[in-house]
Amino acid sequence: MQALQNNNVPYADHGVEVLYRFANFDPFKRAQYFGRSLDLGQFERFRRVMHSPYYATLLDNSGWEMLSTLQVDEGSWCVRVRVHDTHRLEERTYSITMLQRLGGIYDGFWYTDRWVCENQDVRKLWAD
Repeated sequence: MQALQNNNVPYADHGVEVLYRFANFDPFKRAQYFGRSLDLGQFERFRRVMHSPYYATLLDNSGWEMLSTLQVDEGSWCVRVRVHDTHRLEERTYSITMLQRLGGIYDGFWYTDRWVCENQDVRKLWAD
């Protein structure tokens, strides 16, 4: 969330790039990461979704608050976050699913498995 709050520091879309690197999806298959089956294998497609109206609120946001958390199992959490953006004068709520990697060089790292804006119209995601 901090990387997205300072999205363009130290360079343009750095926060989006950090989220992309910690997103848990197969780049060679269509993913339901944003709540709809999309080809997100190329960073540019992921970036386009992040700049769509439902996710642009995250970029350079003014603040956020955690509304609820639910531990699904030992290595999986679901979180609801409300994000405020005083520049765009909007507020959105997101449901985020996080998974912890086990084994390998990324053992113990947390990845986002799903990031969905509540009340979004999935037909208006700009990745295709």
